[in-house]
Amino acid sequence: MADRLFSFSANRRLVAGLLVNLLSSICIVFINKWIYVHYGFPNMTLTLIHFVVTWLGLYVCQKMDIFSPKSLPVRRIVWLALSFCGFVAFTNLSLQNNSIGTYQLAKAMTTPVIILIQSTYYKKTFSTKIKLTLVPITLGVILNSYYDVRFNLLGTVFASLGVLVTSLYQVWVGAKQHELQVNSMQLLYYQAPLSSGFLLCVVPFFEPLTGDGGIFGPWSLPALVTVLFSGVVAFLVNLSIYWIIGNTSAVTYNMFGHFKFCITLIGGYLLFHDPLSLNQAFGILCTLAGILSYTHFKLVEQEEGKSRLAQRP
Repeated sequence: MADRLFSFSANRRLVAGLLVNLLSSICIVFINKWIYVHYGFPNMTLTLIHFVVTWLGLYVCQKMDIFSPKSLPVRRIVWLALSFCGFVAFTNLSLQNNSIGTYQLAKAMTTPVIILIQSTYYKKTFSTKIKLTLVPITLGVILNSYYDVRFNLLGTVFASLGVLVTSLYQVWVGAKQHELQVNSMQLLYYQAPLSSGFLLCVVPFFEPLTGDGGIFGPWSLPALVTVLFSGVVAFLVNLSIYWIIGNTSAVTYNMFGHFKFCITLIGGYLLFHDPLSLNQAFGILCTLAGILSYTHFKLVEQEEGKSRLAQRP
């Protein structure tokens, strides 16, 4: 009975974490795109603000006794902090220089890259059934993005770098939580300010400090409020990413990312009457079929693993 109650509580927390990530991730995409298009706010500075707000949010949580910090050696999380900078910066640059469709299509390539990294360097095995679920998911995202894909050289470079760094970052998030025996808040609490420091050192070399479009330029009050709000949403995104990967896996998190993509398209069609072609509808069905298949096969494998452990003497 106690095990059943614990399982129910854990599942409820997982659902809550997925819901927070779903809402905040969809929100941050459109807020950032709005900031780039309507205000021309510098990309790296926006990323730095996201890092700082994330750390401040965790500092408040720590003061409220929501979690207890754990002392971590800096050298153990340096590469994670650097990959965090690259993950957010290249993702934002991809969004800034590509259409929404191209941006989403590039993100779909993260899942197979993660599987490749984990199989090659971490010797993690994935069943053929799990690998085959990538086929309908990738096909679905391609069909969904087909009418909004516009490639350009700079955007393609940023998108490719974003996929590589994002894949490494998500693999390391789960690995470091298990390696250092910390939870998502404890790891992010030390990693966010370290990432902020790295980015602060390079921002002045890539973005103007003063004048129109500069870091200390004459920004309007609506622009500053929108940027600050994007930082709060980014805090929720970063925290939920760590929490989901720490409690599931990087591959599972990416599968959920494809689900978010489908929800975004369906929501746009139902709420704002955005055009939805037959190919896009078929793509959504393909993606959802792949996600459901992955979930089914993953649950079956987990149950089989528990049965084997229970049968051991």
